Amino acid sequence: MFEVTQEASDRIKQFLKEQDNPKSIRVLVTEGGWRGAYLVMAMDDKKDNDEVFTDRGVTFLVEKGLLERAKPIQIDYVTSTFGGGYILHSELLKGKEGLFTGCRNICDSCEESKE
Repeated sequence: MFEVTQEASDRIKQFLKEQDNPKSIRVLVTEGGWRGAYLVMAMDDKKDNDEVFTDRGVTFLVEKGLLERAKPIQIDYVTSTFGGGYILHSELLKGKEGLFTGCRNICDSCEESKE
């Protein structure tokens, strides 16, 4: 239902160590224009309607309704000639293989992820 690869986990832990006020990592959906909805990550506080996952010491939050639409969710980190970034695989992206379906970094807030 929710999986984080070792490489992604290591990168997320490093990111959190560098933050002044680290929070949980929220997986949320954003509209991508021509490519449609896709998942991103941002630091956030837990809300009442969240499903909570803990993986290798990192707490992840996913709104329950989104989880039902998107599961299973897998977070990976890949490096290519274009650089490195997180790839978030889910049912929301089915049929969009080949498109960039991830985010380079974790946003400092959910509002920043919508920009």
